[in-house]
Amino acid sequence: MTRAPSNLSAVRSLLLTHLNVDPNTVRAQDLEPAEVGIVGDPAHRGGYHCGSDRVDSGDYSVDESPRDKAGLTLDAAALDVGSFDVRSGGRTNTLPSFSIWCVAQCAANAADARDIREIIYSPDGSTVKRWDRLGKRSTGDSTHRWHTHFSFFRDAVKAGRDQTPLFRRYLSTIGLLKDNDMTPEEHTWLATVHQSLTVLDGRNPIGQTYTRMTTGTDATVTNYVAAHPTLKSLAAQLATLQVGLTTLSAKDLTDEPAIIQGVLAGLSPEDIAAAIPPTLARQVADELARRLVV
Repeated sequence: MTRAPSNLSAVRSLLLTHLNVDPNTVRAQDLEPAEVGIVGDPAHRGGYHCGSDRVDSGDYSVDESPRDKAGLTLDAAALDVGSFDVRSGGRTNTLPSFSIWCVAQCAANAADARDIREIIYSPDGSTVKRWDRLGKRSTGDSTHRWHTHFSFFRDAVKAGRDQTPLFRRYLSTIGLLKDNDMTPEEHTWLATVHQSLTVLDGRNPIGQTYTRMTTGTDATVTNYVAAHPTLKSLAAQLATLQVGLTTLSAKDLTDEPAIIQGVLAGLSPEDIAAAIPPTLARQVADELARRLVV
C-alpha cells in the first residue's frame, strides 16, 4: 500500500505549523491539513502520488528518469499544497507567490531544490503552468489553479533525504522563521558551505579565505606579501592622512612663503631635484653659471 514517507511528512508538518495560523479554526486564509496531501486517494493511479503498488509500466513518474527508476518503492513522492493568505514581513503571502518563489529557486538550480522534479502551479489563479526539470511538459490540469503540486525524484525520497530546507528558507524569507529556528542538520549544512569557501584555491585551510578576502593576508604563510592594497594598508594610509590633516588645520594657510618653506622642509635635496622639470633645471644652472662668471 502506498505510504507517506517521513521526509515529505516533515515538509507537510513544517508548512502547516507556520501557515495554518489558527489551527483551531478552519479559515479560508489558512493552509489547512486537508489542503496538504502526499498519498493519492484510493482511486488515484499513476504519478508521483503513488508508490510501486499503483504505477504501471511506462508511468512517467518512473520511466522518464533513472533517478525515479532507482528510487521506486511503496513511498509516494509528491506533495500538494493548497491556498493560503498569510500576512507577514509587511506583505501578503499567497499560494501563487509561494509557487513563483519555489519555481525561481528550482530554475536557479538552488542546492536545496535539486531533488524536485517538477512543480505544477498557477502564478495568477487562472493560468496553469509546469516547471519540469527534465523539460518534458509545460502545463497541467485546471485543478492546479487552487493547489500547487511538487514532484520529488524518487531516489531522494527513498534515501530519506531531508526536503525541508527549501521550505524553511521560504518561511524565513517571508519572516515566519528566524535563523535560530534552523535544525541541527541545517546548521551542519551551513557550516559545510562556510568551510567550502576556505578551499577555493585547493590549499586554503579553514579560515584562510576569510583573511585573504578581508585583509589580503595569508593566515598560514608568515612571509606572504599582498600584491595589492589591503584593508590593513589602506587603514594605515588613512590614519597617516588624518594626522596630516589635523596638523595642517592648525597652520596659517594664508602665509604662502611659510607654506612653501614647510613643504620644502619636509623634502630631501634629491626629492626637490627630482621635482624640478629638466628644462627649468637647465635654465637655473645656466643662470647660476652666468652669475658666477660675473
